[in-house]
Amino acid sequence: MRTVTVRDIRNNFSKVEAWLGEGEEIRIEKRGKPIGFLSATSRSGAHDLAKPDFAARLKKIWGDRVFSAEEVAAMREAELEGEEG
Repeated sequence: MRTVTVRDIRNNFSKVEAWLGEGEEIRIEKRGKPIGFLSATSRSGAHDLAKPDFAARLKKIWGDRVFSAEEVAAMREAELEGEEG
């Protein structure tokens, strides 16, 4: 396991990235104290991540009602007029 400082990561990230590419596990230190670890992900594992379904999230929050840009602008304008008056 290699050890690097926060400064090493900031100034020499390409070297740290190369170590990760070689499968090294890296311990990160700040002022001599460990603050974290970096380890490479498997190449095949990176493709297994599920993409978020934003349409499903939107439907869960708002149901079938989705506001158009014009409706949102009108609601914002009405809200601002209410704050001023």
